[in-house]
Amino acid sequence: MTQSILLIEDDEELGAQLVKHLQAAGLSTHWLKDGRILVREDLLDVQLIVLDLMLPSLHGFDVLKHVRQISDVPVLVLSARNETPDKIRALKLGADDYMTKPFWPEELVERARARLRRPVMERSGSIQLGKLRIDTAGREVFVAEAQIALTRIEFELLLALAQRPGAAVTRRALVERTLDGDRDSDERTLDVHISRLRKKLGAPALIETVWGIGYRLAVEKPA
Repeated sequence: MTQSILLIEDDEELGAQLVKHLQAAGLSTHWLKDGRILVREDLLDVQLIVLDLMLPSLHGFDVLKHVRQISDVPVLVLSARNETPDKIRALKLGADDYMTKPFWPEELVERARARLRRPVMERSGSIQLGKLRIDTAGREVFVAEAQIALTRIEFELLLALAQRPGAAVTRRALVERTLDGDRDSDERTLDVHISRLRKKLGAPALIETVWGIGYRLAVEKPA
């Protein structure tokens, strides 16, 4: 299946150069030159968004925030700003990677390929990440083919992380997605659930803490 990339970049010269390199690498690329609000249907066949931050009419952070409201598609941010606060903000808003300008187009191609190689939700309703397998339809979890009994909240937490493997997911996003409104919406409660989930999975390093942001599901590197 052809892997599709959505490039959002207003610089004519850079945009054309990136499209050329991505297409040459076999990555089908659609190019937008502004930050218009996307709808869910725009992203149905997109496996990766490459997003410039400095866009006309709508800032890249606002585009990123909106994308995260409608989709889990990975987002690689491009920016001329290399300050740590900008990188942290991008990650908190849901970016999966951050590249500073100037950069070599070949590096972008390899980062895109690396992101696209990471496991995503399969049409069969199963996610496979190394020894971890999640049956999303049956709501069952297996580690090395041994079934692990999880509570509803633990399953939802694991699923939220597994849908964006290797990417930092903010604590607030996890709270809003998995906990029950005012009763359980404290981030310290989230930490307790994460701790229990780690113990049940039997692999504490599988769920990593991203200090100041949240958590991520580690991606097993090929041998």
